[in-house]
Amino acid sequence: MPFGEYPYSIDDKGRVVVPPPFREFVEDGMILTRGMEGCLYIFPLAAWKRVEEQLEQLPLTDASSRAFVRFFYSGASKSRLDAQSRVSVPGPLRGFADLDADVVVAGAPGRLELWSPARWDAAIQAVQENPPHPELLANFIA
Repeated sequence: MPFGEYPYSIDDKGRVVVPPPFREFVEDGMILTRGMEGCLYIFPLAAWKRVEEQLEQLPLTDASSRAFVRFFYSGASKSRLDAQSRVSVPGPLRGFADLDADVVVAGAPGRLELWSPARWDAAIQAVQENPPHPELLANFIA
């Protein structure tokens, strides 16, 4: 499971170095797509297959399900690490996540996340100011 956060830069060709602790996690390939709160998600291929299976189960007759699938799936891009352990982030995804020069690469359960530093700081601050409801954490901290 990938965890930790690492500040990196995006080069002029839109490539980001994947931190050493995360490389094995995505060494067989990955899918980049839009994530929640304005970040990007990076799924290893095996995890993406599970995501696809869940997306396929959403009801086609429900407008909010269709909208979510459209948002999540249409931005998806398949990639592999290059020889320098970088991943190329397509322009539309960089624009969506407001990734310009700097990026935070963060681990999460089953995925990596790419954040603009400003959005990352705001997301962390928001959790501190408005923590999850206690019932969501009842079994987490025992």
